[in-house]
Amino acid sequence: MISVKTGRRAALALTTAGLASPALCPSARAQTRPPFPTRPIRIFGAWAPGPNVYTRVLADLMAPRLGQPIVIESKAGANGTLAARALATEAPDGHSLAQMPGSVFRVPFMSPRPPYDPLADFSYIICLTGYPFGVVVNANSPYRSWADLVAAAKRRPGAISYGSPGAGTEPHVVMDRIAELEGIEWLHAPYRGGSELTSALLSGTIDAVATASHWSQLVLDGRFRLLNVWTPERIARYPDAPTLKELGYGIVATSPYGIAGPKGMDPGVVRQLHDAFKEALFRPESLSYLAGLDQPVMYMDSEAYTDFARRQVAQERELVRRLNLRME
Repeated sequence: MISVKTGRRAALALTTAGLASPALCPSARAQTRPPFPTRPIRIFGAWAPGPNVYTRVLADLMAPRLGQPIVIESKAGANGTLAARALATEAPDGHSLAQMPGSVFRVPFMSPRPPYDPLADFSYIICLTGYPFGVVVNANSPYRSWADLVAAAKRRPGAISYGSPGAGTEPHVVMDRIAELEGIEWLHAPYRGGSELTSALLSGTIDAVATASHWSQLVLDGRFRLLNVWTPERIARYPDAPTLKELGYGIVATSPYGIAGPKGMDPGVVRQLHDAFKEALFRPESLSYLAGLDQPVMYMDSEAYTDFARRQVAQERELVRRLNLRME
C-alpha cells in the first residue's frame, strides 16, 4: 500500500523536488540550448573590403575557438549603415553579425523613413576599437597648415572642397561642426570609400579629405600632408599634426565601433560570441595590427556597449536636429 503525504510538509517536499527537476531547473534548460555555432558565421562589413581587413584578422583568430569558419561579407554603402540594415532582417541565432560604425546611430534621424531602430533592432555584443580621423591635403597643396585651409574658406565661402566617406558619417558631421564654430562654409563632396577619396585628392578634384586613416601610408610616403587629427592626443607616427583640441575646437572624434547581432539573441550565444571576440581582440597579433592602423583598443562588454548605444542615440538625435543634417 502506498501512503500519500499531505499538508504543508508534503507541499514543501514537492516544491523542492520540482526545483531540482531537469525540466524546471534553469541550468538544465541552458544545457538543452542547441549547440552554437552549427554553421559558418557571417559578419557584414560596413565598408569596402580594404577597411574590413581588421575584421578578417579577428575572424581568423576566433574561428578555431568557435569551431566554424567566419566569413566577412562586404556591405559597403548607405554611409556605413548598409551592414546594419542587412543585419536587422536576419534571424537572431548568432550566425549573422555586423560591424557597427558610429553612423549607425546617426543616419536614422537624418531620414524621414528610418531604415531601422538603432536601439530596438540589434543585440550589442562587444565594442572593439575606433577609427582615428584627420584632414589631409595633397603634398603639393598651397595649404601648409590647418590655419591656411580655414583662412582660404573664409576668403572664398563655399569654394574650398573636402571629401568624406558620405553624408552623415563622422567626418562629415565634424567638418560641419567646425564650419559652425568658424562661421565658414565648406563644399562637401561625399565619396564611397577610401580609394575614391585618395584618387580625388591625388588628381586635384578636391582640396582636402576628412576621413579615417586610409591616408596613413600616403602621409608617411610624403604624398599627403596631414593638417590635424581628431584623437584625444597626437598620434605618435605623426607628431607634427595637432589635435582638434589643440586647435581650440574641443572636439574629439574616434568613432568607436564594434559587433552586433539581430534583436532577440539568446544571452548565452551573446556571451559566447563576446568571449571569443574579446580573446581575439587582446591577442598579440590583433594588438600589433591595430597599432599599425593607429587604432586604439576601445573595449566594452555587452552591457557597457548597449549603454553606450543608448547614450549615443540621444546625442546623435540632438546633433542631427541642431545641425539640420539630412541625407544627400
